[in-house]
Amino acid sequence: MRKPRREPGSRAPRPTEGATCAGPGESCFPSDGPLMCALEQERRFRLPPKPPPSLQPVLPGGQRLEAALSCPRFLRHPRQHLIRSLAEARPEELTPHVMVLLAQHLARHRLREPQLLEAIAHFLVVQEMQLSSKVVQKLVLPFGRLNYLPLEQQFMPCLERILAREAGVAPLATVNILMSLCQLRCLPFRALHFVFSPGFINHISGTPHALIVRRYLSLLDAAVELELPGYRGPRLPRRQQVPIFPQPLITDRARCKYSHKDIVAEGLRQLLGEEKYRQDLTVPPGYCTDFLLCVSSSGAVLPVRTQDPFLPYPPRSCPQGQAASQPTTHDPAQRVVLMLRERWHFCRDGRVLLGSRALRERHLGLMGYQLLPLPFEELESQRGLPQLKSYLRQKLQALGLRWGPEGG
Repeated sequence: MRKPRREPGSRAPRPTEGATCAGPGESCFPSDGPLMCALEQERRFRLPPKPPPSLQPVLPGGQRLEAALSCPRFLRHPRQHLIRSLAEARPEELTPHVMVLLAQHLARHRLREPQLLEAIAHFLVVQEMQLSSKVVQKLVLPFGRLNYLPLEQQFMPCLERILAREAGVAPLATVNILMSLCQLRCLPFRALHFVFSPGFINHISGTPHALIVRRYLSLLDAAVELELPGYRGPRLPRRQQVPIFPQPLITDRARCKYSHKDIVAEGLRQLLGEEKYRQDLTVPPGYCTDFLLCVSSSGAVLPVRTQDPFLPYPPRSCPQGQAASQPTTHDPAQRVVLMLRERWHFCRDGRVLLGSRALRERHLGLMGYQLLPLPFEELESQRGLPQLKSYLRQKLQALGLRWGPEGG
């Protein structure tokens, strides 16, 4: 029997015509179809089952603290409340390595946390006999930097015993410990006798770190000169003394683009003239000043000549070896030092100057320089150079200073 003829141009429909095609990423087969079910069973048969998630072990306080402090993200984003919670571990459970990490973290991020600093001080006292001076120098670093004297009563006696025991073993570590104590105004006389002795000075002269040790010894000698009237021991010979801080501190150089120094310098230039102030001048015994003015007894701002911008050091009122508790000078011209107090000169979230800053201001004041602090809050509130000039004018006039045609 013959098939009926189709009309010209017509054809039989294909099996796939009329079916809906799957879109991108979609299967052409239904998920509950026999083929997909067979494939799923085969997958389960061939692949082993996933093990259950293991429970994270609960770390002791010391290991938890070490893990947190070693995390790069934690170092970049310090969280004070997290550090405070980690301090719940007893110091006896912690290792010197962990406590050094904690001390370095506090010093690096300027975190003046009394609870943590007291924990470090207590650890130092408890572990005194097991700690070398190289470890102790790292543990005491945050106390001097953060200008914090712990309440632990055995803190200073413990350090004095460690210095007496190991002063000759590690000269640089010994001087580093004394530098931290110098910032706290707690220098032990016995240790000063040792580091100023000819034997110690000759011993460090041939070492790779001789210059940095001599610089620290020069600062310690200045502290003895200005702050320790009762000291009668040896001193650093004049020929061994070097400038303490001959240039701006590293933190200031690293953050110069955030500093107010340039705009303050421009304000002083327009207000006083270039010849009536000096910027970044290092005065004996080696402190770098932000801005220095010479002022007559009548209050007139004088031109700063290169041969007489300094006050004499040691102060003329102080014989060698005596402190300058009441510094005076026979020079009729006074020296005014404008001190920039930038945000990074303070401990974080506080109004406590860092130890090195407080030490510099304290010594400059004892040498007879009149200090004029310029806090960062006041500098940041000045909008533009005209407002800053008005601010500087008010500051200088409050000291009774005069300049221009009427000031001479």
